[in-house]
Amino acid sequence: QVHLVESGGGLVQAGGSLRLSCAMSEGTFYRHNMGWFRQPPGKEREFVAAISRTGESTYYSDSLKGRFTISRDNAKNTVYLSMDSLKPEDTAIYYCAAAIMFTGRIMYESRGYDYWGQGTQVTVSS
Repeated sequence: QVHLVESGGGLVQAGGSLRLSCAMSEGTFYRHNMGWFRQPPGKEREFVAAISRTGESTYYSDSLKGRFTISRDNAKNTVYLSMDSLKPEDTAIYYCAAAIMFTGRIMYESRGYDYWGQGTQVTVSS
């Protein structure tokens, strides 16, 4: 069973930065493609970013590209989401997810992921 644990969320002022981390407890991290999703208050979960097993390929929500950066360290079994120039509308619960396989455009959809973390709250104050 794969377990994902997010950390790094918190309260930040608009214009600030945060880096979220997501650690996989098992040693099969390198076999998984990884993604970040978020769920703003009262809204549906939405795609943020994804990264392939080796980190060679990355994918971003068009609306977030340029402010958010996904990266991974396979030696530490951890994926990161660096968030810059944060806005109040970035307030959400952020989830990391693991996928055994990426095909087509499935990385942009929550149904493409096999395992999910519990989420970490990010609140951006104005």
